[in-house]
Amino acid sequence: MIAGAGRIWALWLRYALLHRRSLVRMFDIVFWPVLDLLVWGFVTRFIQQEANGPIAHFIIFLIGALIGWDIHYRGQQAVTISLMEEIWTRNLVNLLIAPVRLLDWVAATFFYGAAKVAIIAALLSAIAQWLYAFHIAQVGWAFVPLAANLLIFGWTVGLITSGILLRFGYAAEALIWGIPFLLQPFSCVFYPLRSLPEWAQPIALALPTTHIFEALRGVLIGQPPGWPVWSVIGGLNLVYFAAAIFFFTRMFSLARTGGYLGRLGQD
Repeated sequence: MIAGAGRIWALWLRYALLHRRSLVRMFDIVFWPVLDLLVWGFVTRFIQQEANGPIAHFIIFLIGALIGWDIHYRGQQAVTISLMEEIWTRNLVNLLIAPVRLLDWVAATFFYGAAKVAIIAALLSAIAQWLYAFHIAQVGWAFVPLAANLLIFGWTVGLITSGILLRFGYAAEALIWGIPFLLQPFSCVFYPLRSLPEWAQPIALALPTTHIFEALRGVLIGQPPGWPVWSVIGGLNLVYFAAAIFFFTRMFSLARTGGYLGRLGQD
């Protein structure tokens, strides 16, 4: 157990130190999340000013949704981009022959993603409070389990995109960025479930993110979710996470037995 923790720490440290050595990589943590917050925050404030106040909760909903979406998206990116780092630097073969288990690498990327999400959430919360008078305390204690479930589903999507990348190589690289945004319209990030057409609502209800963002909007207007909502969120996350683990390990096994891993790391 101690040896496994040491391997996970070493891998986590490798990914963390890349940010200290590269200013460009810091953009992933600071630039894009802050830019999204500024643009959409100012747009929302303009809409409120033009509407003369009848949509007082609109900016609160949108800022909360932006922070929540960044938690999910950065969690997914942390897993998949960590794999891409090994491919870009031609280090994948070295990683495979090192005394590192697949579980160690997955755990390291999860912790790496959690650290990035904590920094991003704290930064966005501080800016939102300064510019838009949005206090994360408005969400209360529910923010922690909601954010944790968004992060877990981000890890889930990250495992799926990583598995696709392992199996199909560079041809699937666009899916790293595309799959999260394919899910976004059905996740009801910026609007309630009732805004979707009837054919899209069953798809939305099958995603834990829909229930999480619905719960987040409820909390912001003083309607905390009950245990049935938490059960649905936790149950869906558990099912998808287990399926993603199976898919990722299956794709890794196929790539290894088919000889794709060596070529992927050297192309």
